[in-house]
Parts: sequence; structure tokens; C-alpha cells
Amino acid sequence: MTQLYAQTPVKTVSAGNGIEYAYREVGEGDEAGVPLVLLMHFRGNLDYWDPALADALAQGRRVIAFDNTGVGGSSGSTPSTVAQMALDAIAFLDALELAQADILGFSLGSFVAQEIALTRPSLVRRLVLASAAPQGAPGMHGWAKWVIDSVGGPEVVPSLVLDVFYTRSAGSRSAGEKAMQRMFTRAEFDTPTTWQTRQAQYDAVTAWGIPNVALLQRVTAIQVPVFVAGGDSDPMILPRYSHLLAGLIPDAEIKIYPDAAHGFLFQHHEEFAGDVREFLDRA
Repeated sequence: MTQLYAQTPVKTVSAGNGIEYAYREVGEGDEAGVPLVLLMHFRGNLDYWDPALADALAQGRRVIAFDNTGVGGSSGSTPSTVAQMALDAIAFLDALELAQADILGFSLGSFVAQEIALTRPSLVRRLVLASAAPQGAPGMHGWAKWVIDSVGGPEVVPSLVLDVFYTRSAGSRSAGEKAMQRMFTRAEFDTPTTWQTRQAQYDAVTAWGIPNVALLQRVTAIQVPVFVAGGDSDPMILPRYSHLLAGLIPDAEIKIYPDAAHGFLFQHHEEFAGDVREFLDRA
């Protein structure tokens, strides 16, 4: 029987860049098949993936979640650029001897996923970009003050995180509370992220959002199939950026989920996982 994400122990692998990466792996896929690799959001570690989503994604495939350099249980210091985060992610994939992978990047992870696809195109078979924006989009230079105050303080306050990740509707809020309970009900916890990670990651997010219309052309070079997804009420990465990104990438499709904010993929985990599986399994 396949082990569930909440029960999966943290493993480590040493990479050629000298970093020891912490990761979890679930799923029923053939070792020779193309795995799905998950890239996490701002300040998140392995525990911040909803086990219900991870388990649903792992139906019929390997799913690998990892802490990038300096994050959670991985060694080193977190870099302050998306470009270096992408190189570090590639080093992790090389350490696992993966010739090709499907990649799902969420929020900051979606920025890193874009960069991986541009830096080493042969590594990526299909790309899922959740709560995503292209580099240089006008209006993306840092998050609204109430948003960064809610998720970027010295201490993570669950009720404030819920305000950003879910809408004010009873259904969305309830889904968020249930997702958070699933995330933090497990046998083994990852190492918490540090203030150094917070500062470096927000530097990377802010730099990614410096307005530069010329940089929007970069993603037109992504030639693999791409599924762009987001919530209709996301205050962190507004839906218009998902539409902009999908319009720039040649082979992209988009879906916006209703009554949902930044955490749409946890709120709508069954629907989103089904959409991702259908996209990845498509001939």
C-alpha cells in the first residue's frame, strides 16, 4: 500500500553543489517514469504541502517535494534571487538522477519553475504554474502592505495566513482551517524555516516584480505545455497576472478557481489534483 504524504519520512540527498537536500516522496509511479516535482511558496517547508493534495496528485505517479537550499531541513543559506533558486533546484534534480520531470510551482515556486524551464528546457516535460506571474509584470513590485504584514512577520500567525490564502466566505475559510489541520497532523515534522530564508525569499520576490516590460518576453521561450491556475480572489498574486502569463506562453492553458484566494489548490484540492492529473496524462 502506498504511504500517505502525512506519514512519509523526510529523506536527504547530497548534491554536486555541496547542499544536502531534505525531501519527501510519495506515489505509485514506476521508478522509470516521469515524476512530478513540487516547488513551495514563500517561507514554506515540506510540511506546508496539504497532504490531501499531495496524495491526490500521487495517484499513479511519483510525487517529490523538497526544501530548496537553506530552506527547512536542507543545508546552506537561502539565495536572494529566483535565478539561483532555479540552479539549486536543478542541482537537487540532478542528485536524484532525474533526466526529466513534470514540475508544479506554487507562488514563489512558480517563479522558480519558469526559470528552470528557461535555464534547462530539456529537464521539463510539462509545467504547472499555480498562483503565478511573469517576471517584470507592472504592479508586482512587492505585495500589498497588509499581505506582507500577514505572512511576513517574525512569527507566523495562522489566522493572518488564512486571511491571505482563503476568502472571507464561510466555505473558503472552513476549507482553509481543514487544510491547515491536515498539514500539521503528521508523524514527523520538517525543520522550520528561518528569518534568513524569509528575508532572502522576499528579496527574490521583490526583485522578480521590478517593472520591466521587456522581461515579459522571456516566457515566450517556454515551449513545453503549461497549465496556469489561480484563485479568483488571490490578494497576493492577482488573477490578471495568471492571465498575462498564460497569454505570453505559446502552449499554455488557464483555469481560475471560484471563491478562492492564494491557497486555491488546497481549498479545491480534489478538483485541482484532477485537473493536474488530466493535464499531465494528456497525450
